[in-house]
Amino acid sequence: MKLTKVFVNGTFDVLHYGHFRLLEAAAELGDKLYVAIDTDERVKEKKGEHRPFHNVIERKEMLESIKWVDSVFSFNSDDELITLIRAINPDVYVIGSDYKNKPIVGREYIRNIVFIPRIEKFSTTKIINYEL
Repeated sequence: MKLTKVFVNGTFDVLHYGHFRLLEAAAELGDKLYVAIDTDERVKEKKGEHRPFHNVIERKEMLESIKWVDSVFSFNSDDELITLIRAINPDVYVIGSDYKNKPIVGREYIRNIVFIPRIEKFSTTKIINYEL
């Protein structure tokens, strides 16, 4: 029996309801859920000097404690992310609907992309800035 592998990547800095719904929806699409997270250096580069709020070890441990997540990896560049995608060879790649018309790193190695609707009310930036 072949297992269906699902892949998700992101920062997952301050976990919130939207993250949990994304991970739950992703897990429902297969048998194994693999999550890749940006390293601290990459988060700073993308989100600014005051991020990440939680370091990569903390984020990895929090994600590993979620019942739907089977494995968590970190990556520091687009090339490293592509290497992970190619190594895991997922059947399904899950990403938030806000990426529908944006470039997706490693798209050429992904067979099936599923866009999960983003829950607009929830965002790490809003939480950190007390905007909720």
